[in-house]
Amino acid sequence: MTGTQAARRLRTFIQVSLFATLAVVLFGVTAATLFAAPGTEQTAREPLAKEVHEAIVNNVGSGLIAAGIAAGVSAIAAGIAVAYVGAAAVGAVSEKPEVFGRTIIFVALGEGIAVLGLVIAIMILGTVDKMLAL
Repeated sequence: MTGTQAARRLRTFIQVSLFATLAVVLFGVTAATLFAAPGTEQTAREPLAKEVHEAIVNNVGSGLIAAGIAAGVSAIAAGIAVAYVGAAAVGAVSEKPEVFGRTIIFVALGEGIAVLGLVIAIMILGTVDKMLAL
């Protein structure tokens, strides 16, 4: 593989990574906006005071937005990390093909950022679910 082919592959990889990151961010913000709408009615319990109900709805909305931001920002960070590490990995592999296995590990560490952001978003959504049970 020539240097020009490696540069084209890297450019394509970066573009796909950034597009996927943007899609995740838009999905997270859209989901947070859709699910943050006040409309959680209570059944089989005595109604809460209006102020308490509004506070719960506001906190639920903030929690959903926070989950979307956590997933989105971590996806952006992972995209940037993979872009830089991927560029270095392509250069290293083109010079020395036997380092391919080690470079894949470094690229996977960059992707771990997105996984951790997703775990944090799930934890936030778990807390929001508990607030909705009130």
